[in-house]
Amino acid sequence: MKITAAQIYRDVYAAIKKITYHVDPAVIKELNKTRNAEQSEIAKDVLDAILLNHELSPKNSIPMCQDTGTTVVFAELGIDVQLEEPLQDTINRALSAAQSELPLRASIAFDPFFSRENSGNNCPPILHIKLVWGNTLRLMIAQKGGGAENMSFMKMFNPGISSAEIVDFVVNGVLAAGSKPCPPLILGIGIGGNFEQAPLLAKRALFEPLGRAHPDEEYHKLEQRILSEINFKGCGVQGFGGGSTALAVHILHAPCHIASLPVAVNLQCHAHRHIVIEVSRETD
Repeated sequence: MKITAAQIYRDVYAAIKKITYHVDPAVIKELNKTRNAEQSEIAKDVLDAILLNHELSPKNSIPMCQDTGTTVVFAELGIDVQLEEPLQDTINRALSAAQSELPLRASIAFDPFFSRENSGNNCPPILHIKLVWGNTLRLMIAQKGGGAENMSFMKMFNPGISSAEIVDFVVNGVLAAGSKPCPPLILGIGIGGNFEQAPLLAKRALFEPLGRAHPDEEYHKLEQRILSEINFKGCGVQGFGGGSTALAVHILHAPCHIASLPVAVNLQCHAHRHIVIEVSRETD
């Protein structure tokens, strides 16, 4: 089954445009719920400002945050799909067009250390491809801001630690981040795998439906315990106090080596710019 580069380009461009201006309705619902439960008047005022920002962004076609971020894509590519060109090339072109036409801030330094020269078009995106059965192309697309990304963290634990140690590790990391990742936050946590897989699990966890209950009761309890501790001890909305440092905690896990236990935490700001699309197929 053939999916044309033109169709992928159009769908990716439209997806980037949508998450630039439109926040996930589930985020709006959770922010309103948080605002109604909040006791701090300052925190309520800040939440009102955030909600107003999310309302005005699509009306005025202004990005909801000036940091339009690094574009991250998780692709599930069916083994029966035929592409016209490498997927990275198609997404590059769509992102470059979005950067100039929407516009997005040019946020990518092409050389990471020496010249720090800006690529000028927000490219390249970061692409992860997984081959799956079938004839569809499913894309999970996010704009990941620098503030929340910079405050993400990871540790290689020894096996046999208690759940309390994981809770303390996550909570203390969020407390140390303070207001820098722009709370209220969504936390993606990856447990297991190895040194490179745990952070990928953490980032992939951010695409879970907001606030969903983990299907495994033990992991669900761990998510809720972490969320409760963060909101009890954290800095609150944008660092102004109150009980709303985090909106949700999502854990994904994978098998790991008997000698190790990786735990990675990827922080996400309240804008939570993400979308999941299935690209339509076009046949000859």
